[in-house]
Amino acid sequence: MPSSRRVLVLHDDDASRTRLETILGGAGFDVGTHSLKGALEGVLAEKGPSLILIAVTGDPSRGLAVLRSLRSDPRTRERPVVLIMDDHTEAHPEAFTQAFEQGADDVVRRPYGEGELIARVGRQHRIRRFVDALEDERNDAQVMLELTQSLASSLDFREILYTVVRRIADVVQVQRVSIVLAPEVEDEDVGYVVVASDDEQLSNLRLDLTKYPEIRQALRTRHPLTISDASTHPVLDGVRSDLEHSELSALSLFPIVWEEQAIGVLFLRARAERGELSRREMHLCQMVAGATAVALRNARVMQSLRDHTQQITFARFEAERRLRQLKRYADLFASAAEGIAVVDGEGYLRFANPRAWEIVGLQENQLRSPKLTDLIHEEDLERTRSLWDGFARGEYPRGVDLRVTHQNGDWLVISCSFASLTDDDGSVLVSFQDVTEQRRTEAEFVKTMEFLESLIDASVDGIVAADMDGNVILFNQGAERIYGYRAEEVVGRMVTRELYPEGGAADVMRRLKSDQFGGHGRLSPTNMHALAANGELVPIRLSAAMIYERGEPVATFGIFTDLREKLRVEERLAEAQQRLASTERQALIAELAGTAAHELNQPLTSVMAYAELLKRKLEEGTAEYRAAGIMVREVERMAEIVKKIGKMTKYETKSYVGRQKILDLDAASDEATSDVGGVSEEI
Repeated sequence: MPSSRRVLVLHDDDASRTRLETILGGAGFDVGTHSLKGALEGVLAEKGPSLILIAVTGDPSRGLAVLRSLRSDPRTRERPVVLIMDDHTEAHPEAFTQAFEQGADDVVRRPYGEGELIARVGRQHRIRRFVDALEDERNDAQVMLELTQSLASSLDFREILYTVVRRIADVVQVQRVSIVLAPEVEDEDVGYVVVASDDEQLSNLRLDLTKYPEIRQALRTRHPLTISDASTHPVLDGVRSDLEHSELSALSLFPIVWEEQAIGVLFLRARAERGELSRREMHLCQMVAGATAVALRNARVMQSLRDHTQQITFARFEAERRLRQLKRYADLFASAAEGIAVVDGEGYLRFANPRAWEIVGLQENQLRSPKLTDLIHEEDLERTRSLWDGFARGEYPRGVDLRVTHQNGDWLVISCSFASLTDDDGSVLVSFQDVTEQRRTEAEFVKTMEFLESLIDASVDGIVAADMDGNVILFNQGAERIYGYRAEEVVGRMVTRELYPEGGAADVMRRLKSDQFGGHGRLSPTNMHALAANGELVPIRLSAAMIYERGEPVATFGIFTDLREKLRVEERLAEAQQRLASTERQALIAELAGTAAHELNQPLTSVMAYAELLKRKLEEGTAEYRAAGIMVREVERMAEIVKKIGKMTKYETKSYVGRQKILDLDAASDEATSDVGGVSEEI
C-alpha cells in the first residue's frame, strides 16, 4: 500500500486550491490539485496519493457526492479522505453526520486555523502509514505462509526453489530472482544456478564465481548485499565490462545460511529505475532466504530418506521376485544332473540340491559345519579365497577346478561355475560336476602326448604334418636338420609346397589319393627330393599317409629319411670295390707274368746254348754262320721280352691296330723289380 506524503486537493475554486497547496506544501506535504468535477478520474490519475482532501464551499452535497463515488470504487475505497466544509450547523445540521457515515476519515470545519488543518492532515497520514505498515506485515505474513505451505508440500528439490523465486519476483516486483548454490568445496570457484524465476527450464547452470564478485562477497560475509547501480559499485570493478550491456543493474543478494555456513545466495536483479528494496522487502527476502535454507536441508534429508526407502522397497521387491523365480525352478534344481549350491558372502552353504550332496557323498544333516571351506582341499584354500575376493569385484569365473573331500576320504575334482544370485547380500550360485575321472584321463592323455612329442622330436627321420590346405602344423627336429629351417619358422607360416621342388607337393598328394602307391591314403617309401632352406635339393625317402576323422581326411603327415649319407656310403663302397678289383687283377697279372717268364726261361736258355755251339762250329762268312748269328740275336731279344714279362706289376695297354689294344710291357713292367727266372744271367 502507498505510504507517501502525497496529498491531492479537490476544490472548484482556484484561489482556494492555491491557498491549500501553499499551506500543506509549507508543512512538507507533496500537494496535487484537481477540481471536483471528474474527481474520481483525477484521483486515479494520481496513481495512489496517501490522502485526499475534499474542500467545498456552501452546500456540502457536492463534496459528499464525491466522497460517495470514491468509497464506492474499489480502487479508491481504502484511501483516507478529509473533508473541509463550512460550519452549517443550522442550515445543514446532518452534513457532518453524513460525512462520517459515508466514509470520511475526518471533517474540518471552516473557518479553521492553518495549524489545525496541518495537524489533522498529518494525523490521518500517520494513521494511514500505520495501517499500510500493518497491511504490509499482513501481506508479508501471507506470502511467508504461502511459501511455507509450498515448501512443506513438495519434496521435489527443484520445484521448491522455483516456487520461492517465482513468488519473490511477483511480490517484490523485480525482473529476475535466482538461487545460486555455493561450491561444495570451500576453495572452489564454481557455483550452480539451480533455478531462475524468468526461465522455468533452467537447471544446474554452471557458474564461474570469479566473474561474480558480488556472490562471493555475500557468501563470504553471510550478510545481505545491495547494489543500486552496478555501473558504479566498487565490488564490481573487476567485471565492469561484462555488465555494460545488462539492463538489470540493481542487484540484491541474500545469503542462504544453514548452521553458520552459507550454502547459497538468493539473487534479485532489477532495472536501475526500480530503485533499492525497501526495509520491508529486505526483511521479507531475508526471511525467505532463511526459510529456503531450512527447506533445502529438509528436502535433502527427505530425499535421502525417500531414496533409502525406495532402495529398501526395491530390494524387497527384487528379493521377492528372485524368490518367485527360484521357486519356479525349484524342481529343475532338484532334478539337475549337476550339483547346484548357494553360498553367501561369508562362505556359508545356504542351499544344495540332491545332486550336490550325492557328489560329495553326504547327506544334508551329515555336514558338521555349513562352512564351504571345510570341504575344500587345503592346497586349494588360497585359490578359493581369491575367488571370493573376485566376487566383490563382480568377477564370476566359469570352469574352475577345485578339490573337495568325499565321505570315503578320497579327494574329488569338481569343475565349478559361479554366478551372482542377489545384489544385496553377496550370495553366489555355484554349479559344479564331478570331473575326477575326466581329469585323470586328461592327465594320461597329456602324458601320452608328451611322450609322443618326445618320441617325434627324438626321431632321426624328419616328420612333417599339415592340414588339408597344406599349412604345416608339425615340424620335428629331424625335419629341421634336413631342411635347415627352425620349427617356429615353418609351423603356421609355411605350406608344404615350399618344402618340395616345383610340383613336388602336388605329386605327393596325387600319389596319396591313388591306389597304386601303397593304397588310398598311403604312400609307400618313395625316393624323391626335398627343397632345403638354402635351395639345395636333398635326396630323401618319403613315407606318407592321410589322417582321417569320421571318414574325412583332415591332415597329412610324412616321414622323411635323409639319403645323402647313404648315397655317400654307397659311392665310397663302389670305389672300394673298384680298387679291390683292380688290385686283384694286378696280382693275377703279376702271378701270370712270373709263371710265363719261368716257363719260357728254360727253352730259351737251351736254344741260346745250341745257337752258340752252332755258331762256333760254322765258318764265319758262310750262310750257316750268319743264320746262327741271327738265331742268337733273336733269342737274346726273346730273352729281353721274357725279362719284361717277369717284371710286370700292373695291367697297362696300348693301341695296336685300329681300335685293338695290346699289353704295354714297358708300362706294365716295373724296372725296379728283380728278374723272374733271370734268362740273361743264365746265358
